[in-house]
Amino acid sequence: MTKNDLIKKGLMAFALAVLLFLGIAFFLRGSLDGLVKSAIEHYGSAMTGASLKIGAVEIRTTDGQTIISNLEIGNPTGFKTSHALKVAKIDVVVDMSTLTTDVVVIRKIVIAAPNVIYEKGEQMTNFDAIQKNIANYLGSAKPDEKNTGGKKFIVEQLLVRDAKAEASAPILAGKTVAVPLPDIVLNDIGKAKGGVTSGELGQVIADALKQKLTAGFSFDSLAAATSKVGGAIKSLFK
Repeated sequence: MTKNDLIKKGLMAFALAVLLFLGIAFFLRGSLDGLVKSAIEHYGSAMTGASLKIGAVEIRTTDGQTIISNLEIGNPTGFKTSHALKVAKIDVVVDMSTLTTDVVVIRKIVIAAPNVIYEKGEQMTNFDAIQKNIANYLGSAKPDEKNTGGKKFIVEQLLVRDAKAEASAPILAGKTVAVPLPDIVLNDIGKAKGGVTSGELGQVIADALKQKLTAGFSFDSLAAATSKVGGAIKSLFK
C-alpha cells in the first residue's frame, strides 16, 4: 500500500465526522439534544458497522452553536485496537438565517484533538472495512435513511487541531506507534458550486487532508523495522 493510499483511506476517519450532519438534519426539524445524540449514534453505528458513541450533544438555538463531545467510533469485528477515531470536541456554528433554505451555511466546524488509529488486519485496514460497510449501507438503505432531506452545505471554515494518529499491524498485537498530524484549515467548502451534500463534504475533507499532510506512514516500513528489531533481539540469545 502506498503512502498516499494509506493517508487517503486512513483519513476517511475524519470524513466520518460528517455524521454530525445527520444530527443537524434532526436539529432542522426541531428535535432536542437527546434525540440528536441518539440519531447520530444509531445511524452512525449502522453505517460504519462499528460502535459509535457520543458523550453529549449541546444545541444552542440562540446563536446557532452545536457542540458534540467525546465522539468515539470503534472498530469493526476482527480488529485489535480500541478504536478507529476519538474526538474530544466538535464545535459547529450555523448561520441561523439559512436554516430554512436549501443551502445551510456553516460558519465554522472545529474538530478538536482527534485521535485516529490506522490498523492493518489480515485482509484490510480498519478504515477499509468501515468504508466498505458505509458503501454497503448506502446501497441498501431507504432514501430517507441515507440523506439529510436534500439539504446542501457551505462550510466557511473547517479546522482540525491538536490531532494525532497512531498505527498498528498484526505484528504489534494491538499496540500502536504514534504519528503526529499537523493542524488543518479548509475555507469556503462548497461555496463555488452553491453547496455540497454531506457525502461530497466528506470527500472534500478526505482529499484535502491527504494533500495537506506532509508526514506519511507505510505499513511495509513498519513491518520491516519491527522485523529488524525482532531479529536483533533474537540474536542476543544465540
